[in-house]
Amino acid sequence: MDATIRLFIAASLTDELGPYLKEQLRPLLDDTLRPIPLQNMHLTLFFIGNIPATEIDTIRYKVKEIAHQCEPFTLQLAAVEQGPKPTSPRLIWARFNEHPEFAKLSKKLSGALAPEEPNKLKPTPHITLARYRKNIARPEAKPPVLPEKDITLPVYAIGVWKSELASPHPIYSILESYLLGQNQTNPR
Repeated sequence: MDATIRLFIAASLTDELGPYLKEQLRPLLDDTLRPIPLQNMHLTLFFIGNIPATEIDTIRYKVKEIAHQCEPFTLQLAAVEQGPKPTSPRLIWARFNEHPEFAKLSKKLSGALAPEEPNKLKPTPHITLARYRKNIARPEAKPPVLPEKDITLPVYAIGVWKSELASPHPIYSILESYLLGQNQTNPR
């Protein structure tokens, strides 16, 4: 059997944003939730999943080409809240306002990397902060935590991230990152 690798495409957080989001999550935490470790927080752009390890160079090439076609952008935090469906949430996320450059980037990535026709749902820019534990009753509705000031996430680069499943949390590492709108590689 060929070796496989589990990959996704994401953007890193600023050094200040992660601790701020952890603090905003605190009023929503209870024993039904598993908080995401700070080092695992990221802005997901496209989840690839398990692929043959021999395909990694093709993935890197496609992501690099797409990064060069898209411009840097800045996302504005809307709320820390249950999601993706408020009536049947699976997680607590930091949801950002829609942005046309995020939508363009996400669409290009899913079009180039999806093994079949990409999902037609509009992607929501977000950072997962906590997941509900499995086998719990429907989570209790929680009020959103709204930012008291402008909180932004500048996105200048995207990366090919590796996910190694482990307990209690997966281990993520950035294999390579690419500056948006630039013809150069940002080594990681």
